[in-house]
Amino acid sequence: MIVLMAQLWLVQRYLGKAGLVDVLWAAGVGILGVLFALAANGYPPRRILIGALAGAWSFRLSSYLLRRVLRMAEDGRYEELKRKWGPRAQTWLFAFFQVQALWAVLFAAPMLIAATNQAEPLGWPDALAVLIWIAAVFGEQQADRQLAAFRNEPANAGKVCRQGLWRYSRHPNYFFEWLHWWTYVLFGWNAPYGWLTLMGPALMLLFLFKVTGIPPTEANALRSRGDAYREYQRTTSAFFPWPPKA
Repeated sequence: MIVLMAQLWLVQRYLGKAGLVDVLWAAGVGILGVLFALAANGYPPRRILIGALAGAWSFRLSSYLLRRVLRMAEDGRYEELKRKWGPRAQTWLFAFFQVQALWAVLFAAPMLIAATNQAEPLGWPDALAVLIWIAAVFGEQQADRQLAAFRNEPANAGKVCRQGLWRYSRHPNYFFEWLHWWTYVLFGWNAPYGWLTLMGPALMLLFLFKVTGIPPTEANALRSRGDAYREYQRTTSAFFPWPPKA
């Protein structure tokens, strides 16, 4: 992952698309998840499920992010980082890309732990894991589609999306991404050190609330949409879907 991120850094330097780091992060986590599922010593049917679901999640997210990065201008979060870092932006971006490689390995760790679960046969935690995965991936896909459809309408320029899931959460895509990580908690229910799978949803929540998720996204939205977004913040839940305030 470190070598791949270094190569991708060179590509983004040429294209001016630092958002490519998100594409490789999503792809890398999925590839590691598949490899871990193949190499682990857990119950084979469960390992097959873990590998298949991790791979499918990764393919959907990374392909969506790649299309978005190539079609749209640079992500506002990365534009702000470049402005903040000034002349040394590319040096800091190289370090940032390398850190993302390490985070990809750490986020894939719950998949490895879950794949060591030798309990058989498959039981209710496994069934619930699959249901959560379906709900999470479908929900995130719907949120992405709704936002893309809104942005594709020229009349919506400068407006705030309140359609579909975005009426109930300012970041439904982030919520469903976080929900996805509970899949591996349930797959690892009876695994040795299975409690460590909780690092998946815990780390994702930390990143979304404190690092690369909600804070920079909302700061960028406030700069571009101003009072309209402030009203959206007042009436709409930041994360967990909930009926909007009057």
